[in-house]
Amino acid sequence: MFPETIETDRLRLEARGPENVDLDECYRICSSDPGIEEVTEYVTWDPHETKKETLEFLERGRERFADGEAATYVIRPREGEDGAGEIAGFGGFDVEWDRRTANLGVWLRKRFWGRGYSGERAAALAAVAFDDLDLDVVAVSHHPDNEASRRAIERYVDRLGGRREGRLRNTLEFADGSVHDEVRYTISQAEWRAATD
Repeated sequence: MFPETIETDRLRLEARGPENVDLDECYRICSSDPGIEEVTEYVTWDPHETKKETLEFLERGRERFADGEAATYVIRPREGEDGAGEIAGFGGFDVEWDRRTANLGVWLRKRFWGRGYSGERAAALAAVAFDDLDLDVVAVSHHPDNEASRRAIERYVDRLGGRREGRLRNTLEFADGSVHDEVRYTISQAEWRAATD
């Protein structure tokens, strides 16, 4: 149902699973990569404490992919990019089939911040959601205090024809059990087509 790989001008996305990601490398990145505390500050997971946790993360990605629940990918810069072939991060979307909505998510290693990869990945995933899956809406959100995500999301949502919907109260649950607000944006299929055709 979902594409196993997606290529953009600068990125290659491969389905998240143990067969596509080296467990030792992924564990090192998810547990102790330089800047991991900043990477995880505004997301719903904490740095991994065990290699088993990393393996479960990869296996869960493959299972949800196979079950048609989510299309999540390891993101790697393509040849010619600094860090070509390395794990830059992970991203994709989960699908609410009953609402015909794809919910985007991404995290990138700190050394890959500021390159526009988030927007490039989002444009490719929106194309999959609308062209391949014929969904009605692509949604994305961020923690209200996450200024870097806000800037990136606002840029690509505007470019793809979408808009800011507002602040949703107590909808984001972190791994420590705390609950936070989130700021939500949406792009409809019609808006996307008008902006990208």
